[in-house]
Amino acid sequence: MAELQEVQITEEKPLLPGQTPEMAKEAELAARILLDQGQTHSVETPYGSVTFTVYGTPKPKRPAILTYHDVGLNYKSCFQPLFQFGDMQEIIQNFVRVHVDAPGMEEGAPVFPLGYQYPSLDQLADMIPCILQYLNFSTIIGVGVGAGAYILSRYALTHPDTVEGLVLINIDPNAKGWMDWAAHKLTGLTSSIPEMILGHLFSQEELSGNSELVQKYRNIITHAPNLENIELYWNSYNNRRDLNLERGGAVTFKCPVMLVVGDQAPHEDAVVECNSKLDPTQTSFLKMADSGGQPQLTQPGKLTEAFKYFLQGMGYMASSCMTRLSRSRTASLTSAASIDGNRSRSRTLSQSSESGTLPSGPPGHTMEVSC
Repeated sequence: MAELQEVQITEEKPLLPGQTPEMAKEAELAARILLDQGQTHSVETPYGSVTFTVYGTPKPKRPAILTYHDVGLNYKSCFQPLFQFGDMQEIIQNFVRVHVDAPGMEEGAPVFPLGYQYPSLDQLADMIPCILQYLNFSTIIGVGVGAGAYILSRYALTHPDTVEGLVLINIDPNAKGWMDWAAHKLTGLTSSIPEMILGHLFSQEELSGNSELVQKYRNIITHAPNLENIELYWNSYNNRRDLNLERGGAVTFKCPVMLVVGDQAPHEDAVVECNSKLDPTQTSFLKMADSGGQPQLTQPGKLTEAFKYFLQGMGYMASSCMTRLSRSRTASLTSAASIDGNRSRSRTLSQSSESGTLPSGPPGHTMEVSC
């Protein structure tokens, strides 16, 4: 019998007419660099132009991850620490990402002319179909913070068939009441726009401590060349309508939802109230200890791990390796059962770092993570 020999077969990509192998390698390298840097696009919508940046390439039968940032930020200052985190790379390799900048918030954006009518948050949500049509994307997993979480929520309510999941950080689904308006007006008499926005982004403890993170974002917002635009976005947020969410009612999300808020964050009560209005079998509530008002900035590792669990619950990344939370010193999972919308009993599971990964748990649970 003839001796079998191992033969290595390499895939050869066909060259374009007139293209040398060296030229093909240079083109492939340039394409990879372009994908790593992101491709920025702008599209016209009925409510003005909107800019967004795409990273990666579409994956068959997988939704795009679409992000929307909060007031005072753009997609980079809001999400870059999270999506550049080491453990997040496993996720972004499996999904194309679309980072939306609210009109006038993108880097280098010109200041809108005096008297410009900035879109309402509902109208900003109505811009998203134009983005998806431009990219030829059919479904998304939305990740939003603050005003961005509201915008994605409004979009999901009006276009439920195109949203597979939502991660809502610091969501406030309620319109401002008369007491809120009075407090807002009084604050406006004594505080500048940057200080009011900082009070929206960070907890009082963080502002009093004047951490390096707070100093960084105070400097970004205070010296923003498009501060007038930021004020317009801020005004639209404060004029938002009530989402009118109702557990068991007609107005509710049709997809899995993960609510996220930091312990002692400015929007903690609003997120807790939002959780009470959603279907407990479809909703996960993550309250993060020691994360302040912006958990995607202060605790990207814990949020990444929770996001992986969320994606696994949706049927994606089944073989993903859980690392960050399972290595933490303590992790607790509190599952709250709900009867007729009222909280009944809870079950707490605690694990040390030696006990392996956290159980996936049923939908509709509260997961409090501390290190």
